[in-house]
Amino acid sequence: MTDPAAGGPAGPVRILVCDDHVVVRAGLLALLDSAPGIEVVGEAGAGEEALALAARLAPDVVLMDLQLGAGIDGVETTRRLTAGTGRVPHVLVLTTYDTDADITRAIEAGATGYLLKAERPEELFAAIHAAAQGRPALSGPVAGRVMANLRRPRPALTGRERDILAQLATGLGNREIARALYISEATVKTHLRRIYDKLGVDTRAGAVAVAKEQRLLP
Repeated sequence: MTDPAAGGPAGPVRILVCDDHVVVRAGLLALLDSAPGIEVVGEAGAGEEALALAARLAPDVVLMDLQLGAGIDGVETTRRLTAGTGRVPHVLVLTTYDTDADITRAIEAGATGYLLKAERPEELFAAIHAAAQGRPALSGPVAGRVMANLRRPRPALTGRERDILAQLATGLGNREIARALYISEATVKTHLRRIYDKLGVDTRAGAVAVAKEQRLLP
């Protein structure tokens, strides 16, 4: 139940824990069991299981790991959880991964917060209560990276470079990109070298990852 005045649950925050490591999950359950104002209503070891349990249990917050082994990952699970209609849970990512790409993907998928597993229990409890009220909750290192990315100027790509980057993101090779844009393969290679230089990468995958982080793709 939600308290309209407070903007969060009227009773204990109902938590669904999703982590594919049984030992880690058991540790989290034991830790959360001692937390004031928090009630664990379910646990899942896979993304699909989390979706099914969330639909049945209606948790206030889903504590989500990013890497879930087989099946859909934590980012896709987050996207599906937050894309529903009506009352949807807030997702608080709890992970060991703190790369720019991971943070960006999770937040763009709809995560309310992003916490690292190295945080102290008190920080985790506070983040859960914040997430239940829809307030952003970020680990200190994560918040620093987010701010640094916001302050970082975006690379100045030409219109043609953006076109090639967009084709690159779909998985096309140089020959297919050349055909799609009606240019030569040599021209594609030239533009790719310039794109790599501007983005500070040396691989196609790296270029796409940075482009997504910097929101350079349409």
